[in-house]
Amino acid sequence: MMSRVQKGLVAGVAATVAVSLLEVPNLFLNWFDPFQGVIANIIGMPGNLAVGWAIHVFSGVFILGPLFAILCPRLPTDTPETKGIVFAVGAWVVMMGAIVMLGNYRTFTAGAGFGTIGWLLVTHAVFGIVLGNVYARLVSRDKRQAAEFTGGAIAH
Repeated sequence: MMSRVQKGLVAGVAATVAVSLLEVPNLFLNWFDPFQGVIANIIGMPGNLAVGWAIHVFSGVFILGPLFAILCPRLPTDTPETKGIVFAVGAWVVMMGAIVMLGNYRTFTAGAGFGTIGWLLVTHAVFGIVLGNVYARLVSRDKRQAAEFTGGAIAH
């Protein structure tokens, strides 16, 4: 059996991969400012996508995944996917606040400002859906294994 934090790490990996797969075409087709470029702009390294990717992967796997696992039972909705969306949109709000407070006023250019903000919101919602779904599957798998192991019903 895995701990909640371990389940969150696994769910964070799956959600980060899903969002990264959405971001790859954006990099090549240049629909919106890439998320990794926005992150690089915030920390003062504009154009350095490698640093943006590293921060993106680290925060998705090691910060947001375990944090979701800890907060999941306390989130206000019923299904795991909607809990993930609530959590991810909350993370988006925190990120937008960080951009406003720490970022350059040119973080969102005039041509891509609203589109980029919308793209970030959509990708965060996808992150939350995948995060909640994978986490719930891991929790239910552990509950089934515990019931089989003890030969009875689960205590909680």
